[in-house]
Amino acid sequence: MVKLKVHLKPAVAALVALLTLGQPSFADSRNISELLSELQSAKAPEAQKIARDIEIRWSASGSASANLLLKRGEDALEARQFTKAVEHFTALTDHAPAFAEGWHGRARAFFGLGEYGLALADLRQTLALNPSHFGAIYGLAALLEQLEKPEEAYDAYKILLNLYPAHEKALEGISRLEPSVNGVKL
Repeated sequence: MVKLKVHLKPAVAALVALLTLGQPSFADSRNISELLSELQSAKAPEAQKIARDIEIRWSASGSASANLLLKRGEDALEARQFTKAVEHFTALTDHAPAFAEGWHGRARAFFGLGEYGLALADLRQTLALNPSHFGAIYGLAALLEQLEKPEEAYDAYKILLNLYPAHEKALEGISRLEPSVNGVKL
């Protein structure tokens, strides 16, 4: 019996290079701070694409087990299984405490359960790890609105709009809260 040696590594590398060169991604050549800078001046459709690119980069943990826990937590959130989501995100924050997405996911799950104090604590941790996390800032504003703290919610929306001026829900929040915070203009 003759054994053939096949060198897959160079072949796989060539294939990956061909596929990568065949469809270059504009976002791949930019780092997160460049994307955040572009987000500040982008209009709605382009801003949403940039925001999504940033979110994808933030969700890359660098660990297969962390990625699996994040996926399971996100799937549970999507299915509105908030208790299960809390379990997955808690495992993720235990496994990777410096990974902001675990804290943010768990904050969203706690919010879904009506556990606003726990959600607030996890949003604070998310923002301690990633002060530019526009999803967490939006979550904080929405939570503050839910807690009937319109001035604080308004301020959080303003902070969010400094990072992401085209954020539609933050713009709606500002419009909704403007009369109660700043009064009605005559």
